[in-house]
Amino acid sequence: MGLVFNYLEGETPLDTGALSGLRIGTISNKRELDEFEQQNIESAILYFSRKKINLNNFLSEDFVKLLHLKMFGDVWSWAGKLRKSNTNIGVDWAVISVELKKLLDDCLYWIKNNVFVDEEIAIRLKHRIVAIHPFSNGNGRHSRLLADLIMEKIFKKKHFSWGSDNLYKENKARNVYLKALREADNSYYEDLISFARS
Repeated sequence: MGLVFNYLEGETPLDTGALSGLRIGTISNKRELDEFEQQNIESAILYFSRKKINLNNFLSEDFVKLLHLKMFGDVWSWAGKLRKSNTNIGVDWAVISVELKKLLDDCLYWIKNNVFVDEEIAIRLKHRIVAIHPFSNGNGRHSRLLADLIMEKIFKKKHFSWGSDNLYKENKARNVYLKALREADNSYYEDLISFARS
């Protein structure tokens, strides 16, 4: 497959191994790929809107992988499978499961002990899962839906709006989002929480 895509700042480039997992042979450019992925994501949102989710099944590696599979499984053969190589971001692939378990255990502790307000718990979960980068691609979108689901299904609150703009295109909202993510890298979450709610 000779596909070559132009990536926006902050996107993880797909390596040859990941590209070989493309299920739709007619895709010829990034715009088409984005459209197919968005259709798959919308199906996943509908699926989880109808599904009962409790704290125990939500905070599990199985749920994290199922969410990714439902979001990208129609497009990528590796959807829902932890990556098996290193990328330009994330922990070493060999420790993904360990780091994911630590994060999910931390999140359970935050919830049970009211360590942070609900919005901050959701944003910290979102931010740390991207830092782990468990999948070959789609980690940002996966983490945003994960944050939305914890808000709706666990905290029984409204999901985030994420700037109400298309974060898959170069625009002002994406620039604000990327700046807030960099600040969260330094343990300053306020701007990312504000952006998620904007």
